[in-house]
Amino acid sequence: MNAIVEAGFISLSRHGMEGTTTRHIAEIAGISVGSLYEYFANKEAVFDAMYQHAVRDIVAIIRPLTPKLVNMEIRDAVIALLREFRAWLLRDDSRYLSYVSYTVHMAHRDNLEPINKMLMELVVQYVMHHPHLLKLPDLPTKSYIIINGGIFTIIRHLAEPNPVISFDQLVDGLGDMVAYMVEGSLRELEAGGKR
Repeated sequence: MNAIVEAGFISLSRHGMEGTTTRHIAEIAGISVGSLYEYFANKEAVFDAMYQHAVRDIVAIIRPLTPKLVNMEIRDAVIALLREFRAWLLRDDSRYLSYVSYTVHMAHRDNLEPINKMLMELVVQYVMHHPHLLKLPDLPTKSYIIINGGIFTIIRHLAEPNPVISFDQLVDGLGDMVAYMVEGSLRELEAGGKR
């Protein structure tokens, strides 16, 4: 079954979402179409299994990084996390980038929930290690914007054939943006100016 899921990623990168067929997936997996149907009802079922595989991979990357990230300065933690995300997207001939590029705009039920939950857990642990951040106004909103904005920006940049800035410039800019937002909000609070 894992070979079929991996073949799904490869087919998607070669043929796109609409162009991928169960025949393509079966050929890449080295099995007959009939064998594929023993495990999956249709290509959408393969896509669902690909999604589950991708989520497990992302969680498996973030979870062991968390103890290191929570002890870093926020800018450095953001940069380290984004670099790991990039490495995952580009792994295996960028097959995850192809997958994410196609699926990021699709409206699936709660597809991003496990990833968002994992990243919010990372934010909570980070704040627990840096309790002065509890003073930040509207922390859940800022966390949501940072998490989703950062991820989608990285995906878009990596999917562009000729980006106008380098990946390092992008990651440094996102790290600076988060650090300035946090430090600026804390300075504002200290100066007595609450929003």
